[in-house]
Amino acid sequence: MELKNKIARFLKDESGLTATEYAIAGGLVGLAVVTSFTNLGTAVGGVIDNIITAINGA
Repeated sequence: MELKNKIARFLKDESGLTATEYAIAGGLVGLAVVTSFTNLGTAVGGVIDNIITAINGA
C-alpha cells in the first residue's frame, strides 16, 4: 500500500513540470537566436562581397 501512495503522489506532483517548460522555452529561444544570427551573418557577408566587387571593379 505504501508504494501505491508514493506512485499516486508522484503522478500528482507538478513541480517538475515547470522546469520542463522552462527548458523547452529556453531551447526555443536559443534556436531563434541562432537562426537570427545565421541569417544576419549571411546578409552581412553578401553586403561585404558586394563592396569588394565594387572596389575591385572600379
